[in-house]
Amino acid sequence: MNRVALSPVGLRLRLLALGAHCDDIEIGAGGTILRLVAEHRDLDVRWVVFCSTPERAKEARAAAAAFLEGAAGNVSVTVMDFRDGFLPYAGTAVKEAFEEIKSEFDPTMILTHARDDRHQDHRIVSDLTWNTWRDHLVLEYEVPKYDGDFGSPNVFFQLTAEELDRKVDLLVKHFPSQRTRQWFTRDLFQAVARIRGMESAAPGGFAEGFTVRKLAV
Repeated sequence: MNRVALSPVGLRLRLLALGAHCDDIEIGAGGTILRLVAEHRDLDVRWVVFCSTPERAKEARAAAAAFLEGAAGNVSVTVMDFRDGFLPYAGTAVKEAFEEIKSEFDPTMILTHARDDRHQDHRIVSDLTWNTWRDHLVLEYEVPKYDGDFGSPNVFFQLTAEELDRKVDLLVKHFPSQRTRQWFTRDLFQAVARIRGMESAAPGGFAEGFTVRKLAV
């Protein structure tokens, strides 16, 4: 397993994190974000969630603040109020939102949904990510769900047990509205990370998996 540095020394990292729903970014890339904040103290972040309700928006803002605690760069969190499950049917407005983000923030790294995700909201966020940013490093994260659409990631952010515990603790703490869902459990999040840790021979035993479709070296 080859390991590479995330960015050249001296390059300021500007992270764009996109999620269809209020817990997607944290589930798919929460451990990675904790690592980035720890390793790049001057990290700039634009964090955008598209679907929410007033209750869930409050959860999302608190969770984003917790995951980004310690980031000393420019940090902006946006939670929009598109209707859950209907994102493709608001396509024009969603595309306009992407264009506005593009005009305001030039990322060096983008975290977004996987292209082959079976959830319709997730797919449109992924599609519009590639439609909007054509020459950027895009990492597609995975979200476990009933659809059974997990693929085979080709990039892994390896995590220590402590980093994974921190991720899961924050998820459980900040999204109480999701605790009754049968899939929103500590052991599921840990199991996914353990599988990806096994696949990447992670020294700490855990990892988050991403798909990177294009990479210029």
